[in-house]
Amino acid sequence: MADPSRPVTGYPAPPYAQPYPANNGQPNGSYPNYPVYQRGGPYNAYTARSAFLRRFVIAMVFLFVIIGSLLLMIWLILRPKIPDFRVDSFTVTNLNVSSSRQSLTGTWSVGFDVFNPNKKMTIEYDEIGSSVFYRSGFISETRIPPFRQGKRVRSAVNATFSAANSFVDDRVASGIDADRAARGAVSFNIKLLARVQFRKGGWRLRRRLLRVLCRDVPLTISNNGTGTMTGGGRDCGVAV
Repeated sequence: MADPSRPVTGYPAPPYAQPYPANNGQPNGSYPNYPVYQRGGPYNAYTARSAFLRRFVIAMVFLFVIIGSLLLMIWLILRPKIPDFRVDSFTVTNLNVSSSRQSLTGTWSVGFDVFNPNKKMTIEYDEIGSSVFYRSGFISETRIPPFRQGKRVRSAVNATFSAANSFVDDRVASGIDADRAARGAVSFNIKLLARVQFRKGGWRLRRRLLRVLCRDVPLTISNNGTGTMTGGGRDCGVAV
């Protein structure tokens, strides 16, 4: 029988669980307050701006494609054509050339026949200037009043150039004298520049520069300095 006065031996009792330490004034046993990350911070704002810019760029691209397609369709439907230019008449009076002084006097008159081949569009001509050359040598220039052409309309346009003892390049003076002496005729080049605009009702194309070149238009010149065009009318090259 066991002696009750002897101490009882065995395993030690486990220690009691300690409560969590206080955290910034929190009561014992409560969890600490850790920071909570909220949604909608700087990253999400940047993402929203990027998405908006991307959608805006895509919308602009689609808009330009649509506008470009509409303009192309209108262009293909209307098919604007450049006008036709032709020299119908060309004369010179009081032509006098001095090779020694490199001077030239004379009055040139040219009559253009201008035709608008478009069935659906009118053409407006503005800022019209014309000049006359002997080969590449400049002689004189003039201005022509603006005008408007309806559909399939043919117009007569006149220009007059004057030179009074004007200084010219030596090649111009000697070349004109040589041509008159050799064959009694001199060929001139006539240029015309104009701003043109094609219109269809309220719809119109942007203004373009029209270039006209009438090459080697011959004049048979008499001894008194009067000359007339020979060989009939001359077609001119036209570019826009």
